[in-house]
Amino acid sequence: MKWETVIGLETHAQLSTRSKIFSGAATAFGASPNAQACAVDIALPGVLPVLNRGAVERAIRFGLAVGAKINPRSIFARKNYFYPDLPKGYQISQYEIPIVEGGTLTILVEGGEKTVHLTRAHLEEDAGKSLHEDFHGATGIDLNRAGTPLLEIVTEPDMRSAAEAVAYAKALHALVRWIDICDGNMQEGSFRCDANVSVRPAGSDKLGTRSEIKNLNSFRFLERAIEFEVRRQIEILEDGGKIVQETRLYDPDRDETRSMRSKEDAHDYRYFPDPDLLPLEVSEQWIGAVRAAMPELPQAKRDRFAAQYGLAPHDAATLTGSREMADYFEQAAQGAAGAQSAKLCANWIIGNLSARLNESGLDIAASKVGPRALRGLVNRIADGTISGKMAKDVFDAMWSAEAREENAADQVIAAKGLKQISDSGEIEKIVDQVIAANPQLVADYRGGKEKAFNALVGQAMKATKGKANPQQVNEILKRRLAG
Repeated sequence: MKWETVIGLETHAQLSTRSKIFSGAATAFGASPNAQACAVDIALPGVLPVLNRGAVERAIRFGLAVGAKINPRSIFARKNYFYPDLPKGYQISQYEIPIVEGGTLTILVEGGEKTVHLTRAHLEEDAGKSLHEDFHGATGIDLNRAGTPLLEIVTEPDMRSAAEAVAYAKALHALVRWIDICDGNMQEGSFRCDANVSVRPAGSDKLGTRSEIKNLNSFRFLERAIEFEVRRQIEILEDGGKIVQETRLYDPDRDETRSMRSKEDAHDYRYFPDPDLLPLEVSEQWIGAVRAAMPELPQAKRDRFAAQYGLAPHDAATLTGSREMADYFEQAAQGAAGAQSAKLCANWIIGNLSARLNESGLDIAASKVGPRALRGLVNRIADGTISGKMAKDVFDAMWSAEAREENAADQVIAAKGLKQISDSGEIEKIVDQVIAANPQLVADYRGGKEKAFNALVGQAMKATKGKANPQQVNEILKRRLAG
């Protein structure tokens, strides 16, 4: 039997406020355990929550970015469960009426684009953290995260492979960073995914029983966990078994998921409106003010890059993969000598620059070659001052010097004597000398051996120490050999 995979993701994005969602305690990462847990966070009797306006504005910003409905009135509810790192015995979340409903996110998949539909995005507080290491026979509780503001973003079960789920997660990660609502730091827990995975017979429209894989904090683990879970479920079904609805954890060391607990349904949490919090009302004026402050969104920038600079869709998508890369390209392309130079800027950023950043473990915002300096280098390639091969040497020198100014490439070219020979008369003399010195290669080429031509080009480039314009060498050599 052929099986179809069905995946929906729930993503917790930690909102980038300096204080918590219902208290004034700090949200900074790395503090000593319980150093950032105030009376509200530890649920002392008589304390009351006060909603953080900044968290609401970030939720509105996200809703606008995905084309969702911003509910003018939403409700906070108590989600009741009992765990040592949840001092109140309940989590404040949103249930029946979230602040954001619907919306879509377009992802790039094999064969083109795909639209993933969002169910909702709701505000809630994070729980604390149970610490099992370094406590012999006991568990420590750190409540620094208790009350940290989260936006939980829930998709429809639209994805059909682990690769699609990763593409969605990466697109969402880029978006929340782009609109500056979350720093996206997965190692610190700022961006965590839960994957709801099920399988069904191909062609069926009935959803299978799902398993939820919790707290996946890397794209690689997300992909591997889903792939394992799909295999596990198919094997069980093909052996005549049944899938149990449950919550599972992914063990990266063993590359497997394992059962954590039976999966609760909504009624198990006994949701009810929080009596300590009034309904949240969002006015059209408030939404309008947030909309006015929004940056140009990735899809709009991608379309503009393709139209304005003549970039291929894939290149435009790569350059808008992060706001920092898009800004770098825009700064480099502005003032570039024509459309061809802008395309060269794109090629250099996607190719040589990205490779060097990866080698050095740097983000593009920390690049040792600034966007203006790259533009200067590309302009010298475009106007024939240096060849593409020479440009790599110039780039290396610029990287070492941490170049920022547009004339940095000119300075390196002058200092190293790398200016390309483009004088046709001078190149003709060199080509004539090469032809005279290599009669056998000339005879081989005229006899139909194409490799002989490449050897003659190599001799000409060697004679000029690589400084001759390769295109001119090719053209002149072909003309001379045809005569």
